[in-house]
Amino acid sequence: MKRLAVIFSIGCLALRALGTDVNAAPKLTLQDARRAAMTNHPAISVAMLRALAARESVREARAAFLPNLGANIVAVGTARDGTRLAAAGGLGNPAIFERNAEGLVLSQLVTDFGRSGNLLDSARSRALAEESNTLATRAQIRLQVDAAFYEALQARSVARVADQTLATRALLLRQVSALADNKLRSELDVRFAQVQVDEGNLLSAKARAELAAARFQLANLMGSRATPDFDLADEIVPTEQPEGADGLVARALGSRPDLARVRHERDAARRFAAAEGALQYPTLSVVGSAGVAPVRDPQIPENYAAGGITVTFPLFAGNLYSARKKEAALKARSAEEALRDAENTVVRDVRITHMHLVDALARLRITARLVESSGLAYDLARARYAVGASSMLELNQAQLALVSAEIAEAGSRYDYLSQRSLLEYQTGQ
Repeated sequence: MKRLAVIFSIGCLALRALGTDVNAAPKLTLQDARRAAMTNHPAISVAMLRALAARESVREARAAFLPNLGANIVAVGTARDGTRLAAAGGLGNPAIFERNAEGLVLSQLVTDFGRSGNLLDSARSRALAEESNTLATRAQIRLQVDAAFYEALQARSVARVADQTLATRALLLRQVSALADNKLRSELDVRFAQVQVDEGNLLSAKARAELAAARFQLANLMGSRATPDFDLADEIVPTEQPEGADGLVARALGSRPDLARVRHERDAARRFAAAEGALQYPTLSVVGSAGVAPVRDPQIPENYAAGGITVTFPLFAGNLYSARKKEAALKARSAEEALRDAENTVVRDVRITHMHLVDALARLRITARLVESSGLAYDLARARYAVGASSMLELNQAQLALVSAEIAEAGSRYDYLSQRSLLEYQTGQ
């Protein structure tokens, strides 16, 4: 009987010391996953293309300050001399002469009392907002990659615990069956051991399914459509106490790219409101035109040139300008409130995440002690059962406590890492 007890103990210790998950697939580190996502994720490409498009809108707005040069070619034939426009839409009724003329028309805006300048500043602010949005999108994708990576690591740890537990229970079933054959254990112990093996199979199957799902999620964030073929490299768990919440809040308000985007959108709305307000002012432009008429009526000279100044006064447009000014001003106020709301949300999120990180660190230390004490209790229960001093029920309870502690420890470890990553995102790091 003592010999059987020694064999029983050595077999269980060997199974606890060895893992059953052997994977020869290439290692994937967190940094590798981040780089792949930054390169391949379509959301980042969308944000970058939107930023490039916004830069072109700046060039469009700047065009108002540059000269506008155009070329005209005119060829006119008439049915008879002295033909006039009989059904003109305007008040004029000019004569039409047969001719062929080519020339250039040059126009230059002198001033519109700040409207074009404000439109240019608004376009610049919107371009900066799109660039900040690109940074915010990259930060969001990185956060999702970190969460998926840690979730996959947690699923792998649970799968390893499940496989190791199943192997231990299968060995226990064989050992108890051998003892029962020698009339050293009852058939009830064999049935209990079989139940434990069946539960281990269920736990292992569930853990493997969750691991596969987590790997597919990570591969999707990395921009891959293929079946995942990698093994995750584990991450070192730092255990230093996080910085105080007040300092983190100040850092977040100054560093978050999504807040920078909202600020630039607010600035763009302000500038656009100022531009709409300038619609009530006149516009001053200079215009020049010159050309030749090689084919012409004798009354028309061969060369022509003219220049002038155009001043446009907006006198009345059915309240259009005042309505546009008020609409833009209201949208600017709305952008101010949106910024205030975004800042309040960031302050709340940073403080909550900091609290969760401190709690996760405490749970990490507690579960580490729980695994240690559960392991000692399981070793004691196994030794007592081997010498016949306890029942199968006591051994099963000790093993269940150990499995639960190991799963809780894996969960708290990767939850702590996820909370650290989330706090880095919340503070704009």
